[in-house]
Amino acid sequence: MSERMERPWALMRHHAGWADIFHIENETADSITGFYPDRETVGPPVNYSVRAILARYPTLEAARSAREGAVAEWRKHDAAVRDAETRLREAEKAREDAWLKSLREAAEMG
Repeated sequence: MSERMERPWALMRHHAGWADIFHIENETADSITGFYPDRETVGPPVNYSVRAILARYPTLEAARSAREGAVAEWRKHDAAVRDAETRLREAEKAREDAWLKSLREAAEMG
């Protein structure tokens, strides 16, 4: 059995900071087919490119544990991200104010 199939549990990007657990049932060099065990599955198995896999694990428990650890790691950066977003909004406001001021000054001169 290949290393890939010995690790049939994968984490797939869902959105920033969160990954869904995916069970790989079949795979080729280019694609994987399987299902999301934590979702209500209706219809045929899902197909993806192997590039969609963030990481592989040998068991469901290992995938869940890794996902929870990654969420905790993501959360460690929340305050810094909020601070950066605040600074970005302030910089965007300063840029907007400077742009408007420039337009108004040009209108007064000309």
